[in-house]
Amino acid sequence: MSDVWITIALLAVTSVAVRAAGPVAVGAKQLGPRANAVIELLAPALLAALIVVGTVSDVDGLDPDARIAGVAAAGVVLTWRRHAMLTAVAVAALVTAGLRALL
Repeated sequence: MSDVWITIALLAVTSVAVRAAGPVAVGAKQLGPRANAVIELLAPALLAALIVVGTVSDVDGLDPDARIAGVAAAGVVLTWRRHAMLTAVAVAALVTAGLRALL
């Protein structure tokens, strides 16, 4: 077995263990409202972190470019006008294309 498949197998086992740890630890207990609020915010925070890493990273490390401004513009649109995902994507594309044309 190659190192890649060993890594994939270890990641799969770790993923199953992490997913099973929550229900095993909590059991049938109900969590409080503060804990539920924190848990609800974990997925968007993780998604935002993945977007930032995917936007500014390259094979050689950090590679800041026009995409950062596009993602920032989309964030401003989503903050300003809630539930306007299509508008945010369009603004991000326009800002990114505009900056690439200028630079």
